[in-house]
Amino acid sequence: MTAPSPEAARPQHRPLVVHGNLQRDLIRLGVVPCAAVAIALTAWFTHSRLRTLDTAFDAEGQAVARQVAAMSDLSLYAGDVPALQNVANAALRGGQVVRIEISNSAGVFVTAGSSTAPMERLRMFTAPVTVREASRASAFAPAGSTVVGDTPIGVVQTFRDTTEYGRERTRSLMAGIGIALVALLAAWASVRHMARAVASPLRRVSRTVAMLKAGNFDARCDVVGCDTRAEQDVQAVPRGTHEVANLAHDIDRLAERLQRNQQVSEERVREATAVALQRMAEAEQAALSRARFLAAASHDLRQPLHAMGLFIDGLLPTATPAQRPAVQRLQESTEFMGVLLDDLLEISRLDAQVLTPAITAVSLAMLFDQLEAQHGSQASEARVRLVWRDHDLAVRSDPALLLRIVGNLVSNAVRHAPLDGTVLVMARRRAGSVRIEVRDNGVGIAPIHQGRIFEEFYQVANTERDRRQGFGLGLAICARIARLLGTRIAVRSALQNGSTFSLDLPEARRADLAPPMPQPVTPSVLAHLRCLVVDDDLAILESSRMLLEQWGCQVNVATTFAEAVALLDEPGARFDVLLCDLQLAGDEDGMTVIEAARKLQPEALAVLVSGATGPEVLQRLRQGGVMLLTKPVAPAKLRALLSTRRRNA
Repeated sequence: MTAPSPEAARPQHRPLVVHGNLQRDLIRLGVVPCAAVAIALTAWFTHSRLRTLDTAFDAEGQAVARQVAAMSDLSLYAGDVPALQNVANAALRGGQVVRIEISNSAGVFVTAGSSTAPMERLRMFTAPVTVREASRASAFAPAGSTVVGDTPIGVVQTFRDTTEYGRERTRSLMAGIGIALVALLAAWASVRHMARAVASPLRRVSRTVAMLKAGNFDARCDVVGCDTRAEQDVQAVPRGTHEVANLAHDIDRLAERLQRNQQVSEERVREATAVALQRMAEAEQAALSRARFLAAASHDLRQPLHAMGLFIDGLLPTATPAQRPAVQRLQESTEFMGVLLDDLLEISRLDAQVLTPAITAVSLAMLFDQLEAQHGSQASEARVRLVWRDHDLAVRSDPALLLRIVGNLVSNAVRHAPLDGTVLVMARRRAGSVRIEVRDNGVGIAPIHQGRIFEEFYQVANTERDRRQGFGLGLAICARIARLLGTRIAVRSALQNGSTFSLDLPEARRADLAPPMPQPVTPSVLAHLRCLVVDDDLAILESSRMLLEQWGCQVNVATTFAEAVALLDEPGARFDVLLCDLQLAGDEDGMTVIEAARKLQPEALAVLVSGATGPEVLQRLRQGGVMLLTKPVAPAKLRALLSTRRRNA
């Protein structure tokens, strides 16, 4: 036998359902008892009145019959018909009866009064005729008479007309009903007045409470007792005031207290808002200062780093076996610095909101193939098995940005998976959307760190700041890109149980997928490609000229706007590529060089090379539609760009 649950043991409270309203309930409460009492009393008095009328009517008719019987005993005994007729006529003159009949068994029959009235309107009363003192002269008794004594010698019948009696009964009945109706109306009017006197202030109290609930703390009941003087202070309620007035007074005091509390709260909110706005302004100013500092530092660092990369790439083919390890370490360090500056640039671009995603249908099978090509070798070196499950699904997103997000998640999963571990990249359908999950069976992430892993430079297992493990910017960039795509990256992890990163994207139909692009043609040699390099840094000019000439290009260099325009405007001059720095000496700007080149050499590929990564610069370049290469430019990236231009020339 199981014990009852707490929910079952807890008593069940049913809600109290109230119908109607207070005024109708008070009216019913007052009128129904009054109506019952009025009807009962009226019925009893009316019934008594009708019984009295009936008894009096019968008593009068019976009294006339007895009186005629007493007056006609000797005449009937003697058979004196004229005397009996006189008695009957005398009785009629009283007006109480309309007809009299006197008869006996000897055949004497005397009648007086009208005989035309219908019998249903008449009521008959009968009285026996007896001789109270017997006559001793029996010799004078007529033939056929009986022996005198207490035996009736005849019968007297009187008839009364019930018309007036019926009218009187009707009047009595109508009077009773009228009295009952008057009593009911009086009770209804009185109760209705009292119900209004109670319900009206209660309705005002209810409206005031509703207004207070809605936030209008200026509302008041304004209800006072009948014995409260108008000039008295509302705060002082005299003894004997109606309870409803006391309730209204309490509601008013509550409203005043709520109003005071609201004023205090609004004042505190205004103060807190002012402090928050001030701190927000300070934070925005600090963010702008940081952005300007990062932009300036990025530009100042990219200039020498760009030159270093070009020089190192030019020195590597000619380095001796003893110099090659040092040059390679120098090239590796330069690449690390370039990656860090690229990540900072990416964050600046995302914060500046200069990226507009190109939403198309993306095949997850093709996306996973690209990820396999990018991270397959990394997984093999780490002895981690990559498992892909696309389930033939497609999503609507930006292919490049989505590749960046999932690629970073896969790279992190491979890095943190144990030896001979597994990383599962899976897509599954969820109610009109597709969830992409990246799972690993690594050490996991403690809950205390899960809320901060998307912050810049935050790394859980890299307290020594080993640059080979990254800089802690990858997840921060991915989180910003996810917000740009209208989604978010969710994490589910526990220590020693691995981690799962996921994001939801709208599902796309397979019919919306674009056909696969043809394989790119292998770029041809860059021989005789005519290039113009514009930069105010002589080291960058020299390194760029040396590297481009090693690739077989024909190179011209310029340090100012005037020199560049002079070279572009020379008779017969024709350039295939223009590489121009954004910030030139003095107040000169690379955008003016690009605009002049578009007019003088419209077929030349104009590329702006800059180390500035501020939001204002990125927005300006985006509005001008200028191709941008951020310093330091990897030689392979520059060669690929020039090869594409050479192929299209």
